[in-house]
Amino acid sequence: MGGKLHSYKADLTWVGHSDHAPSFKRHNRSYVLESEGKPPIPGSSDPVFRGDPSRWNPEDLLVAALSSCHHLFFMYLCGQAGIEVLRYEDHADGTMQENPDGSGQFTQVTLRPKVRLALGSDVGKAEQIHHTSHEKCFIARSVTFPVSNEPVFEVAEANK
Repeated sequence: MGGKLHSYKADLTWVGHSDHAPSFKRHNRSYVLESEGKPPIPGSSDPVFRGDPSRWNPEDLLVAALSSCHHLFFMYLCGQAGIEVLRYEDHADGTMQENPDGSGQFTQVTLRPKVRLALGSDVGKAEQIHHTSHEKCFIARSVTFPVSNEPVFEVAEANK
């Protein structure tokens, strides 16, 4: 394969502990993810698995990682191509299948970027950049389920 290797670290601390180990059904599923020099991320399990709905869960983080990786590649490649992006938002979602044995896996994630380009931008080129961004995204290349993109573009009008 070749190429440079990069390492990433995360520390997880369970914050739902107590002096007694409660039953699985009653224990607090809250934890904090940390990595040196970054703000902590409060986590829990999905509410359907007795988690805290106010905290990020692993499934949220996976969809967010795909969305943000795609965004970063898209912005970089647009900059390289001279395409000015005025606004970028994504409303991504994913589907996880839970199996009868309690295991599960994601079956798909869909990214729905809505992108506003500067007046005179080449929309066709921006669409191609979305495809290239997907091909290059480190996270999308690392998962075994399909990740699709449904971008919507608008180009700024004069005097707006």
